[in-house]
Amino acid sequence: MGCLQRERQVTETISLSAACCIVGGGPAGMMLGYLLARAGVGVVVVEKHADFLRDFRGDTVHPSTLQIMHQLGLLDELLTLPHQRAGKLHAEMNGKEVTMADFSRLPVKCRFIAFMPQWDFLNFLASKAAALPDFTLLRSARFEDFLIEDGRICGVRALTPNGPLEIRSPLVVGADGRRSKVREKATLTGCAFGAPRDVLWFRLAKRPDDPAWSMGHTGPKQNFILIDRGDFWQCGLSIAKGDYQAIVNAGLEALKQQIAQVSQFDTGRLAELRDWDEIKLLEIRIDRLDVWAKPGVLCIGDAAHAMSPVGGVGVNLAIQDAVAAANVLTLPLRNNTLTLNDLHKVQRRRDFPTRATQFLQIKMSGKKRRKKSSAMPKLVRRLPFFPHVFGWIIGLGFRRERPRDFNR
Repeated sequence: MGCLQRERQVTETISLSAACCIVGGGPAGMMLGYLLARAGVGVVVVEKHADFLRDFRGDTVHPSTLQIMHQLGLLDELLTLPHQRAGKLHAEMNGKEVTMADFSRLPVKCRFIAFMPQWDFLNFLASKAAALPDFTLLRSARFEDFLIEDGRICGVRALTPNGPLEIRSPLVVGADGRRSKVREKATLTGCAFGAPRDVLWFRLAKRPDDPAWSMGHTGPKQNFILIDRGDFWQCGLSIAKGDYQAIVNAGLEALKQQIAQVSQFDTGRLAELRDWDEIKLLEIRIDRLDVWAKPGVLCIGDAAHAMSPVGGVGVNLAIQDAVAAANVLTLPLRNNTLTLNDLHKVQRRRDFPTRATQFLQIKMSGKKRRKKSSAMPKLVRRLPFFPHVFGWIIGLGFRRERPRDFNR
């Protein structure tokens, strides 16, 4: 099961086989694919897009992920890619700027968040994985359904520009995001938690006369978020859930007026927003599966637990899931002894950090948040260690994972 031509261009209807088929080439899927192939497990990653170039995906690489890259010997090269660093996270509460998270005391190599376009991070992982003989990335391949024999999932059916494709595998991993088709087809059920707000994302080109912005990431201030992305500003406006259509109906000029009232940009500066195609709606949702696996299939990352953007932790939890999955599943996959209990071990390992993080996100984004937040500036002043505690939670999470070296 193993060595498949990497980055194969499918030119005919074919059947492939591998020890593991991963659906979704996002952070969880690419990291898991890399780690399995690095340990000698034949893996195929099925990615529905032709490339990774999509705006406003999770672009925060936290200290926990940077530590994993360090442990894999990839950190120095990764940090040669364009990125900005934030050693602290700030927010405005009651008109006062508050340091919410301070990473300066974390026991890791990098005590900062790296703001890096996700496509650069994924291209980096893809290039490292492509050098491994047991890794195959199939682009423009859309998961359609499972292959089922004797009532058991034994692979996937995918659709490519050149026709259908079958990939036979004893394990299918759903890493295809919060609208996971793998989760849907596997009829895995879960629970959803209400989120009171959504975010409108857009970008503005940087200009020489823009105010200096030394903090890397600041927000929200009056529901406005500003991220320094090097040659442009990534901007976000937090809106009440369900208000998007009313905002569209009011018109783009009315939206610009609303943004100008809460940001440092006047309406003239916002003139480069010419149509609605330049504004992306992020529908915030928080949910998780009751059970992440059934025979032959496992969900990880957003496919198992969609996160709010609070703290920017979604990408990093997904990568921690991938590391945990690789640590648990590599030997059973290599030895062809995989059982359902092995898949459940992944959930048992990652269930507590998922629940704890979502609990905090729900509390921080709840309907009573504004009333409760009035005491936060005083709390931070009285408890100077608070930003360091919150920095640990945001930067490292509730349970860190370390990739095992199976080749020793």
